[in-house]
Amino acid sequence: MDFNMKKLASDAGIFFTRAVQFTEEKFGQAEKTELDAHFENLLTRADSTKNWTEKILRQTEVLLQPNPSARVEEFLYEKLDRKVPSRVTNGELLAQYMAEAASELGPTTPYGKTLIKVAEAEKRLGAAERDFIHTASINFLTPLRNFLEGDWKTISKERRLLQNRRLDLDACKARLKKAKAAEAKATCEGDTVPDFQETRPRNYILSASASALWNDEVDKAEQELRVAQTEFDRQAEVTRLLLEGISSTHVNHLRCLHEFVESQTTYYAQCYRHMLDLQKQLGRFPGTFVGTTEPASPPLSSTSPTTAAATMPVGPSAAGLAPPGEAALRLEEVTPPASGTRKARVLYDYEAADSSELALLADELITVYSLPGMDPDWLIGERGNKKGKVPVTYLELLS
Repeated sequence: MDFNMKKLASDAGIFFTRAVQFTEEKFGQAEKTELDAHFENLLTRADSTKNWTEKILRQTEVLLQPNPSARVEEFLYEKLDRKVPSRVTNGELLAQYMAEAASELGPTTPYGKTLIKVAEAEKRLGAAERDFIHTASINFLTPLRNFLEGDWKTISKERRLLQNRRLDLDACKARLKKAKAAEAKATCEGDTVPDFQETRPRNYILSASASALWNDEVDKAEQELRVAQTEFDRQAEVTRLLLEGISSTHVNHLRCLHEFVESQTTYYAQCYRHMLDLQKQLGRFPGTFVGTTEPASPPLSSTSPTTAAATMPVGPSAAGLAPPGEAALRLEEVTPPASGTRKARVLYDYEAADSSELALLADELITVYSLPGMDPDWLIGERGNKKGKVPVTYLELLS
């Protein structure tokens, strides 16, 4: 018990000394040991890395899970070291509702059939989203979180220890400075020649004794300063090595970022394929509408075919939009009107759904015209000796 009390008293004394030194530095009443410029740059870079890693981590979590309540729930499960329960994605939930609606409204009706097809596509989209969230969490979020909860905590601990070592060092410097000043004053008083005619030469004896005491105090302060300097240098080197390891952290985060982009690219490619398949399937259902009523902005001429296909609008279906009279239209019997033909530039690639349509390639020029009673969303297009129906939303009509 006695040993513990002594240790407690010693720790309290050290804490008080550091607090006094820190306060005097804040008020400009004590000198402060400055770190070199390279060390300060390492500290600044480490702080920036930590701050931006936190922001990127939080926003990525929002991207993967927009629901704040769900994020809090997942956070609590992680802190309790429990497995996060499987959660239905929004796409999967929408697919469930659509399937139930089709079952109740009639799965054999055009609307019911379409609901079933869209439900299947939404279910595949939800599964793709689940895979993307899982992959991104493992390959991107986990390394960022490990840095903040592991490496950064170690760096922060060593930085605090370095700060304490610096306060101890500066306190020893201040103590030595005061001891030397007191020793010099005592020495000056001791050098005064005493008057031995006095009945009490006590002051001279006390001055000589004080000088000897201050000599011992200076020696003790110098010894403490050497120890404090050694500990400070050792701790500074340890902290420097940890701070220089931030470069390796950047390399690791760069690799994780590449993996995140790769998983995101795979996810969006899967979504595009699923929706393209859905578009083709809906085009085969009579009475369904697939497309947009407003033409999209034309892409730049330098856009590659792959990019143009990825950004193309969903076009109207020939079978779905053609009126009953036009469905039986025989293209070989169609002749262009004497007037009214126009040139048109193709905006996006278009794959013909059946033999009555004309396949299109981006940026090519074709001749188009309309026939009486024809659906306004469609035109007849001609390219050489080929002829077929083309969607208006894929064309830019030229004068």
